Amino acid sequence: MQQLVTETVAIRADYRTAAGRTLFLYYAATAVFLLLDFVLGFNMRLAFLEPWPAARVAYYVVCFACLATIAWRPAFAELIGAFESLVTLVALILSMGVRTMLTTETVLETGTGYVTLPEILNFLMSGGIAYVAWVQGVKRLMRQSGV
Repeated sequence: MQQLVTETVAIRADYRTAAGRTLFLYYAATAVFLLLDFVLGFNMRLAFLEPWPAARVAYYVVCFACLATIAWRPAFAELIGAFESLVTLVALILSMGVRTMLTTETVLETGTGYVTLPEILNFLMSGGIAYVAWVQGVKRLMRQSGV
């Protein structure tokens, strides 16, 4: 019984950290970004997934799952934040890299499909935030594990 009480206190203490609150609010803001994207047509968070609506929906579902997991087990906040930011970085790099390095005949014939300025700005903003979140998450995880 003592161990259960200690773990519950540790989880609550972790949830009260600035990093835990920030990640919780970041994932809670997903609802705002979802409304902006699908209701108002202003895709600020996932411009790199604009051509793939199903991938955007999947990303939003993952973000809501992260929110639910952090609300359920706040001690996992740093791990979830580090993992999700790494996935975001990989997705950004692949989506932008493939579109800029592999120009298809359709792009050349129609002149559409090139990377746009909003996509570049989204790449810089989201990529920068994801990189900082990943580095800080890994540092916190290393500090927690005693490395």
